[in-house]
Amino acid sequence: MPVLAGAEPFTHSGSTEVGVLLCHGFTGTPASMRPWGEHLAAEGFTVRCPRLPGHGTTWREMNRTTWTDWYDCVDAGFAALRGECESAFVFGLSMGGTLALRLAQRHGADVSGLVLVNPSVTTLRKDAKLLPVLSKVIPSVKGVAGDVAKPGVTEIAYDRTPVRAAASLSVLWRLVRAELPAVTQPLLLLRSVVDHIVEPVNGRIIMDRVGSANRTEVLLRDSFHVATIDNDAPEIFERSVEFVRSVRQVGAR
Repeated sequence: MPVLAGAEPFTHSGSTEVGVLLCHGFTGTPASMRPWGEHLAAEGFTVRCPRLPGHGTTWREMNRTTWTDWYDCVDAGFAALRGECESAFVFGLSMGGTLALRLAQRHGADVSGLVLVNPSVTTLRKDAKLLPVLSKVIPSVKGVAGDVAKPGVTEIAYDRTPVRAAASLSVLWRLVRAELPAVTQPLLLLRSVVDHIVEPVNGRIIMDRVGSANRTEVLLRDSFHVATIDNDAPEIFERSVEFVRSVRQVGAR
C-alpha cells in the first residue's frame, strides 16, 4: 500500500544517553511530529517516530486495524530505543499520548518520562457510545484532521474517520483510564486552551488520576489540537527538552 508523501516514519541516531519515542495521533501521520523530532535531534537525542499501522495510506486500510496493532507498533519502537539508550522517554500527540500512557503502564521505570500534547482518554460526544453498533453499518464519517490555528499549515491526515478504528480507540481509552494510577513516571502535559477535537476533561482526568509525583500541566494559548505544528510548537519543543534534562539531572543525584 503506497504511503502518502510526507507520512513516512523517521529516525535519528544521536546520543546513547537519551532516546525519545514520538507517537502520532489517530488518523494522523509522523508528519505532525517531524518538526519536534528535528528539534530533538538537533539537541543530540536519539529519536524514533514510527508510522502506526493503517495510518498514512487510506482510511479504509485503517479500518482493518485495531488499537492492539497501534500499541504493538509503539511497543516495538520503544523496545528498540530502550536497547540503544540509557534513558528512554515517550512523547505523544492526541492518541499518541494515549499510547504513551499505555507504554508507561506496561513498562514502568523503563519509561524515563512522558510528554503528552492534547492526549485523549475519553470523549464527551454522545454518539461515541454508539460506536460499537455504528461500526457495523457505517464505514466512515467526516474526519477530524486539520485543527490548526496557524495560517497556511496543513496536517497530513485522513479527511474521513474510519468508524471501526474509532470504536477500537474507545476500547483503548477505557483500558488506559482504568490504570492511570499505575503511571508514576515524571509527566509533562501540554494542553491547548482551544481544542476542537479533545475536550479539556481529558487533561483533568489524567492529571487527577496518574500516580506521578512529578507532574506538570502547561496551557497552550495560541494553538488548536495539532499543537506540534501550530503556533505554540516552539514552546512545546523547548519545554520538552528542559523536561528531559531536568529528569536526567534528578536521576543522576
